[in-house]
Amino acid sequence: MDNNTHISLLKTRDLSKEYKVGDIITRALGGVSIEVHEGEFVAIEGRSGSGKSTLLHMMSLLDRPSGGDVLVEGRETARFSRSERMVLRLSTFGYVFQDYALIPELTALENVLLPQFMRTGCYRTCSGQGVELLERVGLKDRLHNLPSQLSGGEQQRVAIARALVNDPKVLFADEPTANLDSDTSETIMGIFEELHGKGLTLIMVTHEPEFSARAQRTIRLADGLIAE
Repeated sequence: MDNNTHISLLKTRDLSKEYKVGDIITRALGGVSIEVHEGEFVAIEGRSGSGKSTLLHMMSLLDRPSGGDVLVEGRETARFSRSERMVLRLSTFGYVFQDYALIPELTALENVLLPQFMRTGCYRTCSGQGVELLERVGLKDRLHNLPSQLSGGEQQRVAIARALVNDPKVLFADEPTANLDSDTSETIMGIFEELHGKGLTLIMVTHEPEFSARAQRTIRLADGLIAE
C-alpha cells in the first residue's frame, strides 16, 4: 500500500457549492482543493453545517458542484454527462450512508447485488459474490431478511457489503456510525479498518473525534472552507 501513495486517485480543484432559495444564496462550499492518494484513509470532520457531507457528495459525483472540478485518476468530470457520471460511480466508488439507504422491499442479498445488477445486468449468476460479502460482514444467516427485520447495525453491515460488490477503488462513508450504539459503532469501524488494511481507499465524514482520529489524515471544515 505504501508503494502506491504517490498515485493521485481523487482530487478536488477549487470546489464550490451554492444553493439558491428565492433570492437567498447559501454557500455550502467556498472553494475546496484537496487530494486523496490510493490506499489512504481520510476523515472529513466538522460541525453540523460545516459542509462536510456536501463535500463528500461532490467528491463522489452524487451531486454537481457550482464551480470547480473533481478529478478521478486524472480525469476531469465537470463536463461528464449524467450517464458518464453514473458509469464512473458504479465502477469506481462504493457508498455507505448514515441512514443505510436500503431498499425496504428487497432482501439483504438483493440489496447487496443491486449495484452489480445496475452495472452489468448480472443478478442470479452473481449471487455467490453477494453471499460471500454478507458472510464477510457476519450476516450469513440474514441473507433473505428484509431491512425491517434487521437491527441498525445489521442494516449498516448490509450497506457495507453492497458498497463492496463492484470492487470499488474508493469507499465513501457519510456519518456511518451516527445512528448506532457504541458497541455497534466499534464493529463498523473495525470493518472499515480491516478494509483499509487490505488497501482500500476510504473517505469518511464524521463528527466524532474518536473515529476521525483512527484515520491516517483528517480534513477539518468550517463554514465551507478547510480549517486544518
